[in-house]
Amino acid sequence: MAETTTLREHIQGSAAPDATDLVVLLTQLAVAGKLVARELACAALVGQLGPTGGVNVQGEAVKKLDAWANDVVVRALEETGLVSALVSEELDEPLRPATRGGRARYVVCIDPVDGSSNLDVNGIVGTIFSIRRSAAAGDDTRQPGTAQVAAGYIMYGPATLMVLTTGAGVDGFTLDPTSGEFVRSHHRIRIPTRGRIYSVNEGNFAKWEPGVQRYIRHLRTPDVPTGRPYTARYVGSLVADFHRTLLEGGIYLYPPEASRASGKLRLQYEAAPMAFLAEQAGGRASTGHERIMTIDPATPHARVPLVIGSPDDVAMAEDFIGGRQ
Repeated sequence: MAETTTLREHIQGSAAPDATDLVVLLTQLAVAGKLVARELACAALVGQLGPTGGVNVQGEAVKKLDAWANDVVVRALEETGLVSALVSEELDEPLRPATRGGRARYVVCIDPVDGSSNLDVNGIVGTIFSIRRSAAAGDDTRQPGTAQVAAGYIMYGPATLMVLTTGAGVDGFTLDPTSGEFVRSHHRIRIPTRGRIYSVNEGNFAKWEPGVQRYIRHLRTPDVPTGRPYTARYVGSLVADFHRTLLEGGIYLYPPEASRASGKLRLQYEAAPMAFLAEQAGGRASTGHERIMTIDPATPHARVPLVIGSPDDVAMAEDFIGGRQ
């Protein structure tokens, strides 16, 4: 019998202590995802492709759909009255919604359109989100990944798919175009202990530290008993590349480079939410040296290297990076 559990029903039936609030927040994120999916489908017809001419706080050219999707997701979350602060790739500083009140006890970090460099070629993109409780003291927009109560992404591909954790495993929900509901299609996702696919931008090989280079050479070297060589797959969208790794196993890497020692990916709304998902599915996520989930962000847009995927593959990568292999 076909699965009929909706996103709302799944969250309501969970044991998450924040279930009541998470229903509201995640339902609004789902609404925003539907709007983004619809806009993506006709972007080329309504002049939504290409850059705005602006540059974000990361120094990256802002695409029209980056800016549009940011507005959509921010408005959807503001309407809940539950958000005390929003951190977005497209906002220079954290946003404190004017609508926040006594119920505003969550910090939400978002990447409205991950992989937006793929937009103009109709590639897969996604929306990444991370939800934390507001902190009683200190800067609540700079909490480690262990403070997350929910995280996930909405992937815009052949189907629109939300992958989510509230701290009790990982589930996927496919948007049913007939009912307009996100329906559970992937129940209790578990990442394989080891895979045979690696995902990294090999065009940057010469810029990597020697341990990373040795590891990639190791994966390329044929060795039947250990299942090598691995197959290389790289889309250039973290959502797309991580999703494949989550389902099929293997490893995704975005290592530091000579001119970018802290890596490229942002901790709060890229690395930390993916790390939460990976760990909840039985995988691992690190910088190559330390666990992603325990890192305190120095700034809202702090960057980190990322090594994520099957536990055995991540452990081996760490051995090479740490000089133990």
